[in-house]
This record gives sequence, structure tokens and C-alpha cells, in this order.
Amino acid sequence: MGRYVARRLLQMIPVFLGSTLLVFAMMYALPGDPVRALAGEQTVDPAQIAAMKKDLGLDLPLWHQYWNYLVGLFQGDFGTQIASGRPVADIISESFPITIRLALFAFLFTVLVGISLGVFAGLKPDTLRDRGLLILTLLLISVPSFVLGFLAQTFFAFQLDWVEPNVSLEASSSELILPAVVLGSLSLAYVARLTRTSIAENLRSDYMRTAVAKGLPRRRVIGIHLMRNSMIPVVTFLGTDLGALLGGAVITEGIFNIKGVGAAVFEALRHREGATVVGIVTLIVIVYLAASLIVDLLYAVLDPRIRYA
Repeated sequence: MGRYVARRLLQMIPVFLGSTLLVFAMMYALPGDPVRALAGEQTVDPAQIAAMKKDLGLDLPLWHQYWNYLVGLFQGDFGTQIASGRPVADIISESFPITIRLALFAFLFTVLVGISLGVFAGLKPDTLRDRGLLILTLLLISVPSFVLGFLAQTFFAFQLDWVEPNVSLEASSSELILPAVVLGSLSLAYVARLTRTSIAENLRSDYMRTAVAKGLPRRRVIGIHLMRNSMIPVVTFLGTDLGALLGGAVITEGIFNIKGVGAAVFEALRHREGATVVGIVTLIVIVYLAASLIVDLLYAVLDPRIRYA
């Protein structure tokens, strides 16, 4: 197991470097001059602009700027915003925890409700509840997340007056429930369908008939034999979905006015603050790689036949 983990960590290095380099190059290639944009319509001496670029390291080649970014990153330095002079680490520390909480709430909603609905329908395939789940999940997949967000905001906030339409700056846990439900709805539909299909297929397998023939209690047959084998494809999807939830939170945060990474990325792109965008993407990449590793290790827990050399 230890050798496998070490090998996977080594494999993550080129993925991390490639993804961050791609985003770094895209921000570098954006049209316009971020230093020149600070002056607005005013006339600025080109020598002053050149001096500012030199101080910020923007006059260096792309590979040199990226190398400086990596060196600073391993020292906990994500760079500095050009306009405000604030360290990007401070902006991330303010916005990223909110998005992490939102994504975790959406993830819990997806796991608990999605798997429960999938098991409920998969145990009785081709019945009314099974068809009802398929119709419900098809609707959730068909409706875009921003449409679902506006509908939920209109119904629960403006008509029923159960929640506030916008999340406050404190972003308490109770305020994040509705945005988390909206964010996790699409993932819930996929998880429910995947669980339902896996449960229905494994019900017809030989090991299930053997477990029933042995006279094992129904709870043990379903809870141990059926669930453990049926959860392998679901866990695979959930591992990759965590990173997708962090990325999809940008739209949900805009709808509910949440001051998370979505607002930070939008403002950074509007002002061409590449360091902020690259810093946030770097953290999302790290979360995605860590989730992928955890999923691979969970395979051995769910299926004892899987062993890592």
C-alpha cells in the first residue's frame, strides 16, 4: 500500500505542473496590460510602467515567471495583486473557506439523498418508484443550474419568505443550505441513477443468490454484500465530483451573492489579476488530486479482492 501511495503521489506531480502551467499561460496570454490598466485614461510615463513591471517580475519570460510562482508557492506565497498590493493568500483565506463549506454541504446532500434514492429505487426495479426516480433525475439533469438557482430563490425567498434571497457576508451554515441544495442537485441526479443501476445489476448476480440461499438476514445481504459491491462506481464518481462542485460553485455563488472564490475569480478576471486566478485554481487542483487518491484507496475497503502492490 505504501509503495502504491508513493507511486500515485509521483504521478500527481506532472498533472499538477501541467494544469497550473496551462492556467498560468492562459492568464499570461490575455490581451491588455494589467499594469497599464491601473492608470485608466491618464497618461503615464512608459518608464514608470516598465519599472513597475520589473518590480512585479512581469518583464520576465513566461517560463521564468512560472518558476518564480512555483518557488513562492512552496514557501506559502501565492503572489500579490497588482492593483491593491494585497497578498493573494489573504484573498484566498477569506473566500476559499466559504466555498469549501458550500461544496461540502452540497457533497453531503448529494451522498445522503442521492444514494438513498438510488437504493430505494434499485431494490425494486421497473416499478412505480423506480420510474419516478428516473423522471425526477432526468428533470434535474435537463434544467441548468443557474435556472434551478433562480427558481429556488424566487420560490423559497420571495414567495414563501423562508430564506433571504442573498447570503450575508458572514455566510452562516443555515444560509448556505439552499445554495448547497442547488449546487448539488445535478450531482444528486447522477449519483441516484448510478446507484440505482448498480444496485439493480448486482441484485441479479450469483453472489447475491448465494447469500440469500445461505439464509443470511436481509439486512446483512443488502447492507454488506450488495451495498459494498454496488458503491464502487458511485465512489469513483463522487471522488471526481468534489472538484466539479468547487468549480460549479462559481455560478451558484453569483446567484446567491456569496463572497466565495466565484466572486474573487470574477473580480480578478475583470481586473486581469492573474495571480489570484492561478492561486485559486492551484488549490482546486490540489483538492481534486487528493480526492482522486482517497477514492483509489477506498476501492480496497469496498472490495477486499483489490490489493495494491
